[in-house]
Amino acid sequence: MSSALEFAAARVTTSVSADGGLVIESPVPLGGYENHLGEMLRRWAQAVPQRTFLAERRGDGDWWRLDYASAAAQADRISQALLDRGLSPERPVMILSGNSIDHALLALGAMQVGIPVVPVSPAYSLMSEDHGKLKALFNLCRPGLVYTAQGDPFTRALAQLPLDKVELVVTDKGSLDTATTDFAELLETRVTPTVDKAFAAVTPEHIAKVLFTSGSTGMPKGVINTHRMLCANQKSIALIWPFIEQTPPVLIDWLPWNHTFGGNHNFNLVLRNGGTLYIDGGKPLPGLIEQTVTNLREVSPTVYFNVPVGYSMLLPRLEKDDLLRESFFRNLKLIFYAAAALPQDLWRRLEKISLVSRGEKVPMTSSWGSTETAPLATSAHFPLREAGNIGIPVPGVALKVLPSGDKMELRVKGPNVTPGYFRQPDLTEPMFDEEGYYRIGDAGKLVDPDDLAKGILFDGRLAEDFKLTSGSWVAVGALRIEVIAAASPVMQDAVITGADRDWVGLLAWPNLAACRDLAGAAEDLPVEELCVSPAVNRQLLEGLRTYNAKHRGSSTRVERVMLMREPPQIDANEVTDKGYINQRAVLERRKALLDRLYAQTPDSEVLVL
Repeated sequence: MSSALEFAAARVTTSVSADGGLVIESPVPLGGYENHLGEMLRRWAQAVPQRTFLAERRGDGDWWRLDYASAAAQADRISQALLDRGLSPERPVMILSGNSIDHALLALGAMQVGIPVVPVSPAYSLMSEDHGKLKALFNLCRPGLVYTAQGDPFTRALAQLPLDKVELVVTDKGSLDTATTDFAELLETRVTPTVDKAFAAVTPEHIAKVLFTSGSTGMPKGVINTHRMLCANQKSIALIWPFIEQTPPVLIDWLPWNHTFGGNHNFNLVLRNGGTLYIDGGKPLPGLIEQTVTNLREVSPTVYFNVPVGYSMLLPRLEKDDLLRESFFRNLKLIFYAAAALPQDLWRRLEKISLVSRGEKVPMTSSWGSTETAPLATSAHFPLREAGNIGIPVPGVALKVLPSGDKMELRVKGPNVTPGYFRQPDLTEPMFDEEGYYRIGDAGKLVDPDDLAKGILFDGRLAEDFKLTSGSWVAVGALRIEVIAAASPVMQDAVITGADRDWVGLLAWPNLAACRDLAGAAEDLPVEELCVSPAVNRQLLEGLRTYNAKHRGSSTRVERVMLMREPPQIDANEVTDKGYINQRAVLERRKALLDRLYAQTPDSEVLVL
C-alpha cells in the first residue's frame, strides 16, 4: 500500500478442523484489551481532556463540539440517572433516533455501568406504515427507558408502543402530547460513588448493546454485543493498522449507529484511539447527499468509511467539484468500503480522482464480517488492485473454509463473535457448528490456494444463489457487481432474476443523477419519464451488450432488463438503511414486474438485449 501508511504484514497459519475444513488464522497474538468501552472514554478524558471527541451541526448550522473530559463527565451523570431508575440488562435503554451527541452520551453512560443499549433503525419509526418491526423489537427487548432526539417526527411511532410503564426521554419534545423527561434532566444528576462501583463491576461478558440485523436475507434478529466482542475487535484493528494508534483518526461519518459498521467499527475506532468524529447528518440519498458534500468541504478526514451506494452518489460530485475534492483528499490516508461489494467501475473512478488530486493513489481497502462478529472478521491489509478481496483473518479470529455445494462456505470463531441472539434461544442454537464456529452464511474463494496470505474473494450469500432450469447455478453476488459496473453510470443497483427459469434477467434501479445528466433533463423530471429516455436506455443497453459479449454462458449472460420506478421500500424489508438490497424480498413483492420481465411478448418498458 502507500508508503505513508504502515500495515501489518499479511501472514497466516493453517490447520485442518475435525470436520475436514481448512482453518486459517493470523499468527499475531491478540493480546490483552479493555474490559469495557467505558475504560476507553476515561483514558482519553485524562490524557487529552480538551481534544474534540464528537462534533455535530446544531440549529445555527455551526459545528458544536464536545471534548473528551466533558463527554466523560456527562456520561457519568447519565450513568447515575439510569442507575437511579433501576435500569438493568432486564430493562435496557432503547434509542429510536439517529446519530447525535446526546445519543452517544446516553449510550456510553448506560454501557459503562452494565446497562445494555438497543439502538433501533429510525426508519422503523419514520418510514414505516404499520410500525410492525418497531413493535416487535420493543416487545422483545422490554426497555425500561426509550429515547428520541425529537418528539414530533416520532409521534405516530410512539403512539404504537405501550409506554405506560416506560420512561420516555427526549431532547426536544416539540408538540408531543405525552409525558416525557427532558434529556437535560439526566445531565443534572449528581454523581455518587454508585457509578464507580457499577463501572468497576462491568466485565467483558456484560452485554453492551443489542444490535438488530439488517434483515438482508430475513427479518431482523437481536444480536447480543458484549464488551468483549467490541473491545477485542478494536484491538484486532490496531494490530493490522498500526498507524491508527500513531495519529488519532479524524472521521466524518453518516453510517448509522444502529448498525455494526457505523456504531461499532467506526464509533469505537475513534473512541479507542482518541480520535474525533464529525457526525454527518447527510446520507447517500437525493436531497441528503448535498449535506454530506457541504460537510466534506469543511472537514478533511484521515480515513473515510462508506458503503458502495455512498461512493456511487459521492463520486460524481468529487469528479466535478474542485473544492470538495481538495478537502476530501487533503489529509486522507485510507479509503474503506464495506457492507456490500464495490463495483469495479467505482474503484477505478476513485483511483483516478485520487491521482488527479494527490498525484498518487490513496490506498483502498475493505473487510468482511457481520453484526454477529462485531463486525471485523477479515481485513485486506495489503495492496489491492481491484475490489472484491475481503482479506485474511484478523488477529484473534479463526476462519473455517469448507465445501458447500459448488462453493466454499466461511465460518468464524473468536472473541469478537456473539454468544447468541437476545431472548431468542431457538435462533441461537443452529447458528454454531459442532466446533463452535459461527455459520455466517457467506461464501468465499481463495485468491491463491498456494499463498493464502493473498486473501479471499467474497463469493456471495449462500442463500441468494439459485439454479436455472438447465441446472446451472447463478452466483448472484458476483453477477450483480459485474452488471452494475457494466451498466455504469445508469444503474444504481439491481436484483438478479431467473430462479427456475431459462435465463437471467435484471430488475434494476436507475442512478437518477447520472440518468438526468445523460438525458439532459431537469431535476424535477419524473422518474417515469427518465426511465424511458432514449439516451438512458441506449447507454444501458450498450453497457450490458458489451458485458454479454464477454459472458456467453447462461448463468452469466443477461437477456432482459427493466428499470424500476419505485425505489426499494424499507417497510417491505426490500432494503436496509445502509442501502443493502434484500434480493428475496424484492422478488416476492414485485412479482408483477417479474412476470412482465419474463412475458412471452414483453412490453415497451422491458429492454431486450
